[in-house]
Amino acid sequence: PAPTPDTGADAGAGADGPAPDTDSEANGTAAVLGRTGSRLVRALGIPGVPGFRADTFGFALFDGDRARAAFAASTLDGPAVDAEVTRLLRRRAGAGAVVEVPLRLRAAARAARPAPSRRGAAELRGAFGDLLRLNAGGLTVAAVFLALSFYVFHGLWADLDGRYLKDALQDQNQWEWFVGVATDNIAHLRNPLFTTAQGMPDGVNLMANATMLGLTVPLIPVTLLFGETVTFALVLTLGMAASAWTWYWLIRRRCTPNRWAAAVGGALAAFAPPMVSHANGHPNFVVLFMLPLIIDRALRLAEGRNVVRDGVLLGLFATYQIFLGEEPLLIAALGMLVYCLAWLAVDRRRALAAAPSLLRGLGIALAVCLPLLAFPLSWQFFGPQSYHSVLHGDNAGNSPLALIEYAARSLFGDAETAGRLSLNTTEQNAFYGWPLLALGTAVCVWMWRRPAVRALAITGAVALLLSLGPRVPVPRTDLVLPGPWAVFARMPLFESVIEGRVAMVCAPVLGILIALALDRVAQARTRELRAVGLLAVAAALIPILPLPLAVRDRAPVPAFITSGAWKGYVDQGGVLVPVPLPDPGQADALHWQVEADFGFRLAGGYFNGPWGPERIGIYGAAPRHLSNLLRDVRYGAAPPEVTPRWREQARQDLEHWKAGAVVLPFQDRSDELKSLISELLGQQPEQVLDVWVWRVGPRPDTVPGAVPGGAQPQS
Repeated sequence: PAPTPDTGADAGAGADGPAPDTDSEANGTAAVLGRTGSRLVRALGIPGVPGFRADTFGFALFDGDRARAAFAASTLDGPAVDAEVTRLLRRRAGAGAVVEVPLRLRAAARAARPAPSRRGAAELRGAFGDLLRLNAGGLTVAAVFLALSFYVFHGLWADLDGRYLKDALQDQNQWEWFVGVATDNIAHLRNPLFTTAQGMPDGVNLMANATMLGLTVPLIPVTLLFGETVTFALVLTLGMAASAWTWYWLIRRRCTPNRWAAAVGGALAAFAPPMVSHANGHPNFVVLFMLPLIIDRALRLAEGRNVVRDGVLLGLFATYQIFLGEEPLLIAALGMLVYCLAWLAVDRRRALAAAPSLLRGLGIALAVCLPLLAFPLSWQFFGPQSYHSVLHGDNAGNSPLALIEYAARSLFGDAETAGRLSLNTTEQNAFYGWPLLALGTAVCVWMWRRPAVRALAITGAVALLLSLGPRVPVPRTDLVLPGPWAVFARMPLFESVIEGRVAMVCAPVLGILIALALDRVAQARTRELRAVGLLAVAAALIPILPLPLAVRDRAPVPAFITSGAWKGYVDQGGVLVPVPLPDPGQADALHWQVEADFGFRLAGGYFNGPWGPERIGIYGAAPRHLSNLLRDVRYGAAPPEVTPRWREQARQDLEHWKAGAVVLPFQDRSDELKSLISELLGQQPEQVLDVWVWRVGPRPDTVPGAVPGGAQPQS
């Protein structure tokens, strides 16, 4: 057994071998502990086992820092590990490193095993109890994480109806739409994996998009009561805090008993600059609380204590993570694979010893998750509107300079510099800053003798290299080098990954290294050494402290939508064609649909879907001539001369979309768009409140709010 985190600097571990029959071999405190422990054992007893008289067992008090090194060097498992650890401690540190304390027990007690029902309950408590158990210190850490998360998102919470994350691009509109469509599908007993609410007439394969059904479905009551924006804000805020908590739990369980060192490591893993960047609109890269649980379960498989239980739980955990985010799981699996290979390189004997139980457990995990995922994944890859891959080109990797600079929402960050070195404001996937990378390197050199540190160092370095992409431009030169991601760039699944995101693996790696360093600093012999260590950590972390996410006023929904006037132009479930059509660059119409409770469907949209005969994945609906024309004119292009060919193409496109009405909100270049659409359709529009409407479907008897004759809009 590993040292338990609740014992501070000294850690205790059970020792099942016989201890001396008398207390004469232990003196002072050890003797008092031995007698007290014996009385407690006799007083409390073990259910089903009569009194204790004949035999003894004992426990040992180990010096914490030395014990961790001894446990890391041990090769045995089960009861024999304690004898081996004791031998290693005495060999390396002398007899003073271990104090053995005897307790008298009867032989029958040593052989006793709990009944199956009690054993199963104990296993479940062992699996989850330490994660959920909170004392005052744990509650304080959880409160700090929640407060920090609320601080990051407080601008959004200040006015949920009127604020929009400034750097979200169109991702907030998209994800709120995902929340709404999941709620609408379930409420109407429709297939939650598909919809025709946008992308008419083909629809959207929701399983092939980042819909996060693992949260949007359980939170349906919240959405019905408070709306999609509340659910969006809640998922981001609680998800980021929960991710910090589970990283903290993993670090404290596996790496250091020091609560506050683990808390700093957990905070770095969850609030690192890449995660804050994705918090602008990618909840699937913020809500990562399952990944530490998956990693811990994989480590338990390597320990081989209960392979069946741990394999089953790993399969269930992975299944749930699929419904939170497949790409984060794929990147995490890549990081875990690199760590395993690194461990094989630094400690071959122990790695090979752990391989059989690990592989057996992974087989059990696959046997559990594959039947559960068979239908959803087959729908994703072979169902309606499935696609083969999403290609991002050769420039989706990180610039080498992005590794050492600061993100836009970091304390020392500069938005212009970060923007120049990243794809966009939601894809600042590195930006750890040179002080943190320098400190992480120094910690690795300092603790290089520890196999786990060496494996972590290799994992972080490989992740950074892979994140540079298949082609690496050398800064300030015209030289372009081949990058290691070229090996993965054409592999199934990996070809759809934005390779710059692989650098996110470094967030927990750096978090663990900083936690280990803080634990060692806390044990420094002098106050001066502790102060120097804390200052070094502060100098690395303060520059990347997250700033609150920037917000702006949300674009208002046209009164034509909020008043229900649209119902006079399309039937329930009819198709509106907003101008310009919604796409990845402008998706406010998705918010209209959410506000209208999905009463109408949309042409165009913002989602991942297929394009062309090869079904290559693209962002948005497959382009049409009319959608391209309206977008170009909206953003500055001169309207073309309308010819019969243009009119015929417009008619075909509207027919393809099954359009009921074309809607032009008042906006920049409204006059040019209004004139162009009128010429294309051969009819003048009606002004309805704050939009122009061209009816291209059946006309109802009355149209609420209509202004006949195409009157000019009132200011």
